[in-house]
Amino acid sequence: MPVPGSEVTGVGCGLAVVRDGRLLLYRRTRAPEAGHWNIVGGKVDHMEHSRDAARREAEEETGLSFGRLDFLCLSEQIIAADNQHWLSLIYVTEDFSGEPQVMEPDKLPEFGWFTLNDLPQPLSRFTAAAAAALRAR
Repeated sequence: MPVPGSEVTGVGCGLAVVRDGRLLLYRRTRAPEAGHWNIVGGKVDHMEHSRDAARREAEEETGLSFGRLDFLCLSEQIIAADNQHWLSLIYVTEDFSGEPQVMEPDKLPEFGWFTLNDLPQPLSRFTAAAAAALRAR
């Protein structure tokens, strides 16, 4: 079976978690875009709705519990340096409980809350798309 993202175009999801006008970002340690700051998210499994995948991935990566998720934007990432191609459906929420944690230290070792006018660099491509969509709201 072909590997999503590197042998065939992968379908991904992301969740822009916003609190008091700040966006939750984690720094990635693995490709694609290792070292970049990222909204939480991941791969959509076969027969899984992208909204459910975004919730699942975000809960696994942050330890938060989420309520309502709203569609934010679609992002296509073609990352030649990592031989990756993804189409990602990105959602947004301000409806969550708990405090974020480092749940996957080997993949996402640090996080922070950032205003849209002072985002850390470099940003992953789908995070840049999410930030642009958030600014346009």
